[in-house]
Amino acid sequence: MRRDASHAGSWYTADAQQLDEELDDYLKNAAQEAQEGLPIKGVRAIIGPHAGFRYSGPTAAFAYKSIDTTNIKRVFILGPSHHAYLPGCALSMCDVYQTPLGDLHLDKAVIKELEETGEFKYMRQTVDEDEHSIEMHLPFVYKIFENTANLKVVPILVGATSQATEKRYGELLAKYLENPENFFIISSDFCHWGARFRYTYYTKSSEDNRPLFLTSANKSEIERPIYQSIEELDHQAIDVLEDVSFSKFQEYLKATDNTICGRHPISVLLAALEKLRVKDEFSNQTLKCMRYEQSSRCKRYEDSSVSYASIYVKILAPES
Repeated sequence: MRRDASHAGSWYTADAQQLDEELDDYLKNAAQEAQEGLPIKGVRAIIGPHAGFRYSGPTAAFAYKSIDTTNIKRVFILGPSHHAYLPGCALSMCDVYQTPLGDLHLDKAVIKELEETGEFKYMRQTVDEDEHSIEMHLPFVYKIFENTANLKVVPILVGATSQATEKRYGELLAKYLENPENFFIISSDFCHWGARFRYTYYTKSSEDNRPLFLTSANKSEIERPIYQSIEELDHQAIDVLEDVSFSKFQEYLKATDNTICGRHPISVLLAALEKLRVKDEFSNQTLKCMRYEQSSRCKRYEDSSVSYASIYVKILAPES
């Protein structure tokens, strides 16, 4: 069974040559602008955005350039479900995922292994093809790993999971994250701000950070530009994530309700990292944001934007 590249031609170009050149440009620019040498030793996971490439592609490239593809044989891609309600996680029934650049083959053995835990269901193909959160990473995966023979992918659609469920999935996936032949990609945009997203969180300054939800009735209270408030809100999330703490991230989400659409896949990753951290060889964990952007700069209550961040997770064994 084959999953079509259902968002090609709309969210990104379906023309293979044009797409290849576009990705080349994103990756070259990221390499030139990055503040550290790329790729980065020990990077085992990334968090990257999934909007249309003209919006988020330049940001996503930073995370992808951080990857040392040497010896990686399998890529897990965890994306949030935007359309289908899922209380847990779902696996693909497909054998192949199409991209305009070429096909990516799924690791059917690992997918079967996950299904046999009893914690994962299979998603219908219509659900698979309607969802964009995983697909938007596939061209980057194909491009970055194009010289890696026999690479397999394991797509996992993450639903509206509870904290207990996220812990359980994190514990199940920790053994795969432990293996250096596996790599994890977490698909997530950050703040979705605006009335159309039903989220208008605003603070007047870093000093006066009492949250105010803007409406047409109180928009006269805007003091600093809205985009500055959004950036501060997102960077608070990134600061929390840099602590690599499942519980602190949950506290942040409860306090702000920030509309981070991949909060559930991110939480699964944090739970897996927490599970690994009890072992000395996995205790040295670093999470770092390489790039942050907004789709537009909100200045008025009527404006809207989506935020994008490129983040890597590095795990280094302690020096002997």
